[in-house]
Amino acid sequence: MNNVLQNMLSKYDIKNTLDETNAMKEIIQEIVLCGLSRGGFFNEAAFYGGTALRIFYGLNRFSEDLDFALLEPNPEFDLSKYFSYIEKEVQAYGLNLSISEKTKTQESNITSAFLKGDTKEHILMFFPNENIQNTTSLKSIKIKFEVDINPPAGAKYDLKYKLLPSPHQVRLYDEGSLFAGKIHAILCRNWSYRIKGRDLYDYIFYLSRNIKVNIELVKEKLIDSKVLKREDTFNINVLKELLINKFEQIDYKNAKEDVETFIEDKDSLELWSKEFFEEITKTLEVEE
Repeated sequence: MNNVLQNMLSKYDIKNTLDETNAMKEIIQEIVLCGLSRGGFFNEAAFYGGTALRIFYGLNRFSEDLDFALLEPNPEFDLSKYFSYIEKEVQAYGLNLSISEKTKTQESNITSAFLKGDTKEHILMFFPNENIQNTTSLKSIKIKFEVDINPPAGAKYDLKYKLLPSPHQVRLYDEGSLFAGKIHAILCRNWSYRIKGRDLYDYIFYLSRNIKVNIELVKEKLIDSKVLKREDTFNINVLKELLINKFEQIDYKNAKEDVETFIEDKDSLELWSKEFFEEITKTLEVEE
């Protein structure tokens, strides 16, 4: 195995095939970020979402997708111009992955692409001593990345540096702006078919770190989602009320099932209930 990949893999505590797959996917995500950085992507876009929180701010759960937002709205943005940089980067480490843009079936502010490859092939690349010949449950690697080409205003940014797989710089939402995005997801994500327990898990993470939310970005996102009108009164008390109303509607059994495969400390989910989330929401604070 490539020495750089071996070095990146050494930080993981691998106990089973699921751990292997999660570690492998996360390393591939970091290689993609490096390729995007080399291509100048972060001059016009910023990284946000659960994977950004995981890689740069220490979130203790795995995250599946790479989410980005342009710094300024651009309906003509062409994601495919960065594909060659990603392909060159993954190929440099011997990875056999292909990238393709998702065809839009309806008008949307989101441009998407997928990076795909064979899971067994890559597990044997990362873990050459692994015996998975009889394993039939492994699906193909599929890493989705999305770019919001018409993001609401109000985000604040950090510039972060990573040394592996090769030194590079990433522009990403600062912690308060990431928190704003997570709160918006809790309030507005369509959970009709699958409750995103990962959103709730991340919400606890932000509060446990005493991270203050960028409330102006929350407001802009809620206006964009037509939850608020611009003339509506919006402050921390209104936000807490919206959250508490949401927490009363959640099926916590399903929420726990969603997040279990992404975390090690499953005992931490036992407290989840509307009473628990209502109580911790009292500690929510906004940036000054």
